[in-house]
Parts: sequence; structure tokens; C-alpha cells
Amino acid sequence: MAKLRILIVDDHGVLRAGLRALLNSQPDMEACYEAVTRAAEASPDIVLLDLKMPGLDGFEALRRIKAQNPAVKVLVLSMYEDESYLRRVLEAGASGYVLKRAADAELLSAIRAVHGGGIYLDPSLSRTVVEGFLSQAARPRSGAKEGEDKKLSEREEAVLRLLAYGHTNQEIAAKLFLSVKTVEGYKARLMEKLGVRSRAALVRYALQEGLLTSEP
Repeated sequence: MAKLRILIVDDHGVLRAGLRALLNSQPDMEACYEAVTRAAEASPDIVLLDLKMPGLDGFEALRRIKAQNPAVKVLVLSMYEDESYLRRVLEAGASGYVLKRAADAELLSAIRAVHGGGIYLDPSLSRTVVEGFLSQAARPRSGAKEGEDKKLSEREEAVLRLLAYGHTNQEIAAKLFLSVKTVEGYKARLMEKLGVRSRAALVRYALQEGLLTSEP
């Protein structure tokens, strides 16, 4: 089985060494080069990116990495338990946000989640994010302003909300009593209707529209 190639971008030597040891101890992972400039050459599956490094803007680094390889998943490592940072990295194309104080098992779970196409938010920030968008729930939806073509049906909204909460297609199918193929069809229609191309973009839309008030 091919291993996940994971690029570590962090200026702290001790942390890099610890991350390398952790990743290389997993049967399905391996750490590779450790510089933004080598991201394209290394062709990683996932990038672990520290937002704060001397002489380097982490947000610019994130945009550069995604520009070089739009398919790569970027998992941001940060010491900042701040909703504004989280919102900015999601808007810049990151697939997840993990605090540096997270346990090893949590980081590994985050890596596997984003590799599987999901979005991972540090548990301590998930509630903050949801609460931060509750005030937007009552405002008119942007899609309604632009025409009925973007107005979501009740079932489309339910699928979108479950996707945004990180559920897999199989889990959504079980919750909504649908087949996995039907869920995949809803997901494809959502992307087409909203004009987006990734699950991360669907999550950002759900956040912006105040849909994460509670799980359907």
C-alpha cells in the first residue's frame, strides 16, 4: 500500500523532529521535505503548515502551496485558538486546523480525515466557530438574492450541513436513510448549484450562510 507523503513546514527543529518520528512510525505515512519551496517537487499528499514562521507569512505560504498543487490537502498547525485565524485559513483553501498542543492521536486522526476528503477543525474551536456564525442564521441567504437556482432544497441543506460537520458519505446515507450513491449525487448537485469544486468550499459556504446551528 502506498504511503501518504506528508510535507512538514515548521521552523521549530524539535517539533519537526517529533513530527517526523510520529509520522514515520505509522505504517501508512512518511514525512518528506520541509520547505515551502520544495512543496511542488516533493508532491506531497498532505502539508502540515505552521502559520507563524520568521520571514514567512503562513497565509501567503498556504496560498502559494495551493497554487502550485490545488489537489494537495493543507492541515494548518497553530498555537492560536482564534476564530479569525481559522476563518482565514479555510478561506485560503486549508482542509483543517489543529492546535499544536493537540495529542498525537488527534493529529493523526486529522491527517487521515483530510486525506479522506473531510474537513478537520480542532475540537476546542468547533463550538466557537458554530457560535460565531449563529448570528448570521437569520439574515437572508446570498443564494436567494441571486435567484432560485441557488436556493437549496430541504434535503440538499441537510446533506450540506452533515458534510460540513465532517460526516462521511456513508454516515450521511445512514442518517438520512439514503443510498451512498444518492448522497454522492446530492453532493455533486450542491457543487454545481453553488459553483464550487471541493468539499472544503462547501464547508466554507455552510459557515458563511449560518447553516451550522445544529445537525439535522
